Amino acid sequence: MGKEEIMKKTIKLAISTIEDGNTPFGAIITKDGEIIAEAVNEVSSSVDLTAHAELSAIRKATKKLGRINLSDCELFASGEPCTMCLTAIYYSGIKKVYVAYSQEEAALYRIGNSYVHEQIGLPKEKRDLSYIQLRPVDVEHPYKVWDSSNCK
Repeated sequence: MGKEEIMKKTIKLAISTIEDGNTPFGAIITKDGEIIAEAVNEVSSSVDLTAHAELSAIRKATKKLGRINLSDCELFASGEPCTMCLTAIYYSGIKKVYVAYSQEEAALYRIGNSYVHEQIGLPKEKRDLSYIQLRPVDVEHPYKVWDSSNCK
């Protein structure tokens, strides 16, 4: 299946989730030109803010391949990934992302969240979200435990 056909399928997936009350986003992950995972946005229908198409497709692909490194895979997204999905894409190692529609175009239809992009662009002290450090006493430091473990 060619890249254009895969993107057409991705867009059809996006449209299919609308009737369940979700915004129209679909994602497909391929390896060597073969589809290994596909997903749709299910945020509203599952009442799960992390049920974005790209995140769900990444979860399915890593389970199917039995590894978290997807650097030999490509992602097809009906819409430009949000910051949460973009972060997961970077963590997965995926290097090529094909996108049908931009975030700017989604915003014209009141879809997406440019607020998060704006906030991330600000220095930490100017963001609406505050980090408040709270370190209980008499507790092991998890990073030190990790550093001394055989799991790294």
